[in-house]
Amino acid sequence: MYTTEFLDLPPLASAGGSVRLPGSKSISNRVLLLAALSEGCTEIADLLDSDDTRVMLTALEQLGCQLDRLDGGLLRVQGIGGQLPVRQATLFLGNAGTAMRPLTAALSLLATTHGGCFELGGIARMHERPIGDLVEALRQLGCPVDCLGSEGYPPLRLGNGQAADLHLDQPIRVRGDVSSQFLTALLLALPLVARERSVTIEVVGELISKPYIEITLNLLQQFGVTVSREGWSRFTIPAGSRYRSPGLVHVEADASSASYFIALGALAPASPGHDGITIEGVGLSSIQGDIRFVEAARLMGADVSGEANRLHIRRGRWPLKAIDLDCNHIPDAAMTLAVMAMFADGATTLRNIASWRVKETDRIAAMATECRKLGATVEEGDDFIRITPPVHWEPASIHTYDDHRVAMCFSLAAFNPAQLPIRIQDPKCVAKTFPDYFESLFSVCQAYPGQVPVICVDGPTASGKGTLAAAVAARLGYHLLDSGALYRLVGLAADKAGIPTDEASLADPTTADRLGALARSLPVRFEGGSTWLGDEDVSDALRAESAGMAASRVSAVPQVRQALLELQHGFRRLPGLVADGRDMGTVIFPDAPLKVYLTASAEQRAQRRHKQLISKGIPARIEDLLADLKARDHRDMSRAHAPLKPAEDALLLDNSSLDVEQSVCQVLDWWQGRSGLPVR
Repeated sequence: MYTTEFLDLPPLASAGGSVRLPGSKSISNRVLLLAALSEGCTEIADLLDSDDTRVMLTALEQLGCQLDRLDGGLLRVQGIGGQLPVRQATLFLGNAGTAMRPLTAALSLLATTHGGCFELGGIARMHERPIGDLVEALRQLGCPVDCLGSEGYPPLRLGNGQAADLHLDQPIRVRGDVSSQFLTALLLALPLVARERSVTIEVVGELISKPYIEITLNLLQQFGVTVSREGWSRFTIPAGSRYRSPGLVHVEADASSASYFIALGALAPASPGHDGITIEGVGLSSIQGDIRFVEAARLMGADVSGEANRLHIRRGRWPLKAIDLDCNHIPDAAMTLAVMAMFADGATTLRNIASWRVKETDRIAAMATECRKLGATVEEGDDFIRITPPVHWEPASIHTYDDHRVAMCFSLAAFNPAQLPIRIQDPKCVAKTFPDYFESLFSVCQAYPGQVPVICVDGPTASGKGTLAAAVAARLGYHLLDSGALYRLVGLAADKAGIPTDEASLADPTTADRLGALARSLPVRFEGGSTWLGDEDVSDALRAESAGMAASRVSAVPQVRQALLELQHGFRRLPGLVADGRDMGTVIFPDAPLKVYLTASAEQRAQRRHKQLISKGIPARIEDLLADLKARDHRDMSRAHAPLKPAEDALLLDNSSLDVEQSVCQVLDWWQGRSGLPVR
């Protein structure tokens, strides 16, 4: 997951390949609660690991529910059988509506019937999301529910510690036109108190997001409760209801998350060697209502086929066809249509989306604002948005409002025909439902040739280029290449593979070819301040004198030099690369948009190296270090192959009087100027 302040996406050209989606958030949190309320143990497979499920898991453990992680990614939940082992707790539920609403209903009923008291709250945005209609429905039942801040909004106090009877003789009335989660919450909770008599819910007004209620009813049946209904206005939980574990439950992949990759297949030309995008884990038979996004994508021109657990998408009609669509049945996935609309042949209108106003943010306002940044013409109303594609696309920095769906939707704008980069602010907000979204996106997308950005940091020994490059890469979320370690890695890998590196062996063409093949496929990565060779952290091993001597010998082998040139080019992957060395800007990446030549006086570098060695308990004399650095500088600058020198277009950065943070800020300022993106 990217945890950077922002993530810059270069212009994307094509897409192709397969992605496996995480489990559905809606199903995951429903299943967790049902398993916790049931009699017996439930094993859950393919559970979503995200912010929203984590707060639900934490809450269930606080309530006395035993959770065990099993092999194969299974979670075992020991149900509490409708009892209340913990009578008092304060639960933090973040911004997870799928945790807040059902837990509010279930704990209100349990606190009232068993004599408990619970406080539920979340982040500031959660306290702005209305829950008054659910609160009123619970008060009809006789549940003591207090709003601790503004009336009708969390945080809430449920129960007063005293047991009391519920009023179950009359239907419970709840509005259906604000959020379907209120009805879902009651449907999940009421079987706990329908032991002696049936309980009826009446929906007031039009029920929105009906497919989410279908998910709830389907899962209730899996846990032993069959709800009868009259249309979408009256639901009855039969007398004698109780939850029983089905044993093993598989969580479908998230159909809402599938919308981004369905849209990707519709927008992007197929990459060479591919025939579009394949989505694994969810298919046309999904119980999730958002699978009907497929219908909307087809209306716009996407070529979508599929089976029970798989979808395949190819670009069909181009440009996409503008549509006018009632989106009540796909409220979350419909946000993806708003970005697809910017690639259509006219104005697209999305209707019946009033629920967007009370989600993680005011999504109608958010989508309108960010589409306008890109050059689109947008009209918005209480329950609709109309988007006309840009005549002239603009580079944009997308504000994501701490809303995962805004971030994921607008990543698709990187396919804009003007080939402009897009900045996604706060990319970590996708952790709510799809922590690895951007990694999955990059795994199937290709940029235009030469468009993956590279920042080169070259400089003499002990100038601090490795430290600077690693810090810049971490701030931008870019890959890192420490070219200075590569020859040492070849020597180390050769030793592990039993390939000799003494001078006599290296003179043998067969051995040289073997070393070249080894270098070409070196499984190296630079992460978390460490150097990895496959699954092994070899950072310490690379510092050994033997590794340095082997590096010196293998660096003279032409096959190794050519192989490492190809290997280094392979580090140029989405979303970008920071490469440090002595010839990154002059030889390896001469087309890099930003080249930094980092230097400091030999005296300053010697002092830094001296402090570094002394801190590690290694004796050293500044005079010796200074002489060694000057000698190495002379060798590096006068060597025949790729001598050390600044690239002609490099920016010089003398860090003699700068600390690391000051140097990083300078490079980031230069990069901002080269990126062509607005800051906000």
